Amino acid sequence: MFSKFAYSIFEQSIKDYHVYDNVNQPINNPYPKEKIEHLLYFKNWIDTVQWHYEDIIRDPNIDPVAALTLKRKIDASNQERTDMVEYIDSYFLQKYAHVEVKSSAKINSESPAWTIDRLSILALKIYHMNEEATRAEASQEHRDKCQEKLNVLLEQRTDLSTAIDDLLTDIENGDKFMKVYKQMKMYNDDDLNPVLYQNKK
Repeated sequence: MFSKFAYSIFEQSIKDYHVYDNVNQPINNPYPKEKIEHLLYFKNWIDTVQWHYEDIIRDPNIDPVAALTLKRKIDASNQERTDMVEYIDSYFLQKYAHVEVKSSAKINSESPAWTIDRLSILALKIYHMNEEATRAEASQEHRDKCQEKLNVLLEQRTDLSTAIDDLLTDIENGDKFMKVYKQMKMYNDDDLNPVLYQNKK
């Protein structure tokens, strides 16, 4: 099933990142660029780096200048994340281009890639919640609470994985169809964000 395949790549990306656990380390994607594995690994790597950006920027003692620099990196990361989702959806559009869509077919509220985006984030939540549930220096109460949360996340993974695989099966069978809207983020666009285009004058 595609969800299990994708999740295993997300786990590999997270594990590879935590070898050095440094937001500035370069990605070393082990998969060829023409493969979907490459996109999935790259997508999760972006998510993993941004996860740690979000940790760092919440440091109450962070230097304001450094915080602004980091905020710019988070903005760029968000845009890159969106771009990767669109690349993954392009893969599915091509894969299912031959499918004869039934007249009764319905559209899903999310495209396949956006559901996979949620699975990538969930993989990060599970990894870090497991760290907290097994952190030796933490109190037993803390570990127990984190284990309870981890159990919920694992249940969520099962449900989300089933939903992803069901969606892909429905698309493949013509029972649902893909309709992808390119993201129209206005705040990153020099021609759409008033603050940016007024500064160009």
